[in-house]
Amino acid sequence: MFKKIATAAALLVASSAAFAAQPNTFYAGADVGKTRADDFSERDTSVGAFVGYNFHENFAVEGGYRRLADYDIYVGTIGSGFADGKAKIDQAHLSLVGSLPLGQNFSLYGRLGVNRLEAKVSSAGYSVKDATTKALYGVGMRYAFTPAVSARLEVQKPTSDATNLSAGVSFQF
Repeated sequence: MFKKIATAAALLVASSAAFAAQPNTFYAGADVGKTRADDFSERDTSVGAFVGYNFHENFAVEGGYRRLADYDIYVGTIGSGFADGKAKIDQAHLSLVGSLPLGQNFSLYGRLGVNRLEAKVSSAGYSVKDATTKALYGVGMRYAFTPAVSARLEVQKPTSDATNLSAGVSFQF
């Protein structure tokens, strides 16, 4: 059974023409997702925007900004309705993105790059900021509705103790 499925998948990939990214084009988009950090028990909503340049049909350079998390910090009882402080984590990133067309309109991609993470914690009128630069990697899949509009789903590791899962849309121009 596995051999039949593998053969069918190979024929599908070989016979279909994917909407590959056109070289020497720009793209931009936005995404929304969830971030899970080891130091926090809950996931938080992330929002981001990105721009990129396709210098080859399978390779692009991409930069972006994402608010990874915006946590309430409770010193007393969790869920008491009183937040003692806030923690915000922002990410600015620059990556090389390589994509592999797998079929009609569908492709997988991976990213390797660097990101600057900035955390700001504030409570009782005081705030502390800290920033660090870390390696960034991620994998995702893309579905092209048209040659200019694509949806994407991606998992990123901005740091060893945080994971971001996001879904977004990109527009090629």
